[in-house]
Formats: sequence, structure tokens, C-alpha cells
Amino acid sequence: MPALSAVRSIAIAVAGFLVGLAIAAMAVPIAAHAKPPTAQPVTGIPDGSKTISIIVYGQDPCPPGKGDEIVVCARQPESERYRIPKRFREKKQDSAPNNSWANKVRGTEDASRTAAGLPDTCSAVGTGGQSGCYSHFLTQMNQERLQQNQQKADNPDGIPPN
Repeated sequence: MPALSAVRSIAIAVAGFLVGLAIAAMAVPIAAHAKPPTAQPVTGIPDGSKTISIIVYGQDPCPPGKGDEIVVCARQPESERYRIPKRFREKKQDSAPNNSWANKVRGTEDASRTAAGLPDTCSAVGTGGQSGCYSHFLTQMNQERLQQNQQKADNPDGIPPN
């Protein structure tokens, strides 16, 4: 009977995968027909009028307001029309630019161990995760204790630096 339960588990996994694939396939046409965000009227002005802020590019005209709407247009150059917003363009700085390849590989291997659920990884997946959690706890505790001892050595009178 163990073979039957294994086959049943595989069948359930395949069915779950197919359902997820079907849901993803249905979401693609919906996303393709999605409209870009439009300007939302800002209310709360004491006289009851509406203010709309719009960014226009190049020589595009600023649309006129309807009724008592106030339209505020910010003009950007045409080259900015299809660009990624500035806050997302900046390149992230490497946390350690002079870090050796050995340390980078070690970090990647540690991440892979945790993702694979290997023993001593503190993962809910795989065997031996509980021993990994305990060793992570001990390592963290020792690091905190070393940091506290270092702070005490730096400030023997116990007054924190300003």
C-alpha cells in the first residue's frame, strides 16, 4: 500500500500544479487588457472644487478641466515618457564591494542549503531542521554577547555614547 499512497501524493501535486497553471493562464489576458492608471481627483478643497494633477510629456497639451475641476500639469521631456521612474533607476550598491569570491560563494551556498531543507539549516522542510534552528540560536546568542562585551569595554562607566 505504500506505493498507492506515493502515487496518490504525486497525483495531488500534479493536480495542484495544473490548477495553478490554469489560474496563471487566465490572469495573462486580464493583465494584457489592463488600462494604465488615471489621475484621481483630489477633493477636500474648502470650496468643493476638484484638483487633478497630471504629468504630460513633450509637447502634449494639458487637458482642460471639466466644470469646476482644476487641472495641474507637470511637463516632462519626451525622453522620459517610457522610462522607469527615477526612484527605481538607481543602481543598488553592493553591500561589500571588496568582498572576496569565497565569501560570496559561501553566502550563496548557505542560501541554497536553507532553501533545500538540508540538515542544520533551520528550515521547516527536510530532516534535521530543528538542530539547525538551535545552532542558529546559539550563534546569534554568542554574537549578541560579544557585542555587549565590546560595548562594555568601550564604555566602562556604562554611559551610552551620544
